[in-house]
Amino acid sequence: MSTVLLVGGGGYVGSVLAQELLERGYAVRILDRLYFGDHGLTGIRDRVDLTVGDMRIVSPALLDDVEAVVNVGGLSNDPTAEYNPKANYEMNMTASVALARMAREQGVRRYIYASSCSIYDRGVGDEARDVLLDEKADVDPPGAYAGSKLAAERELLEMTSDRFCVAVLRKATLFGFSPRMRYDLVVNTFVKDALSKGYISLHFGGEMWRPLAEVHDAARAYIALIRADHKVINGEIFNLVYRNFRISELAMRVRAALNEIDVPVEIRTDYSYRGVRNYRVSGHKLDRVLEVAPEVTVEESVQTMVKEIRRHNYTDFDSPRYYNIAWMKLLQEAQGVIQVTGSVFDLPKGAKPLREVGS
Repeated sequence: MSTVLLVGGGGYVGSVLAQELLERGYAVRILDRLYFGDHGLTGIRDRVDLTVGDMRIVSPALLDDVEAVVNVGGLSNDPTAEYNPKANYEMNMTASVALARMAREQGVRRYIYASSCSIYDRGVGDEARDVLLDEKADVDPPGAYAGSKLAAERELLEMTSDRFCVAVLRKATLFGFSPRMRYDLVVNTFVKDALSKGYISLHFGGEMWRPLAEVHDAARAYIALIRADHKVINGEIFNLVYRNFRISELAMRVRAALNEIDVPVEIRTDYSYRGVRNYRVSGHKLDRVLEVAPEVTVEESVQTMVKEIRRHNYTDFDSPRYYNIAWMKLLQEAQGVIQVTGSVFDLPKGAKPLREVGS
């Protein structure tokens, strides 16, 4: 039985990938700090080897008997990266490269890095540059998140050899249900707003383009990279894209899918500019080289999402747990309080409680 080390295995993608790996007979070892708790491991907790820890501090023993490392850890969107650029770079770039070096030294044969199609972002101001981009396109991402991903890619791809295979998966904006649910991804946000408010909001008129892919298709792409012949993927970058959509079309597809399951929703349009992203990406290489083509449609995923949200009772839509930046800010605020109080309910260290009157 092959062992896969899954960095970030309790997260939005990682928890789905862990389940898919188990179903295919892999032994799954997970390194995750569990910022968002262990909800993502519901149903599989007793079937995985979990180490709760920071990816910036890894023991070589964690890599014992590991055949492949899949690194889906680190900070995972623009707001969290901009909130703490230092931590973003440490995790997404420095720690990711250091872990690969350690893996190579420990005899691990394969390292797969989770990157992002946001590397291709070119904004909405230059229509002449609004073209379909592939893995060979020149890129110059403006944000801290995409910049850290690109920097890590470049370092990692320099490490390839006959004995150490490195591959990069640049994922489109994901959607779909995960046990570690997120409502800060565009399709998931549409579903959440429809269920909680009865309407979908389109910023900048929904005119911008975005590549999309479903989270289970992302998991299957990672598994294809684990299984692929070393020579076919070594040193290669692959885009994972189901389709490119204008956000306005995406909203209409979501509305149609929801209407089919008796969830009424209207679309409200806002033409103000809010720092939107705009890019289109080709995913043909993944299909051509590995015969992997994303297949879950937006409509199928939306209807499954509603069913699973209701089944798992993930309907507390205002909880910050479902929004990466809101949750990180809350944790940091709580950390500041705990540093002062020492504990929530326990007495401060060394303190003795007052005795009851008359005792």
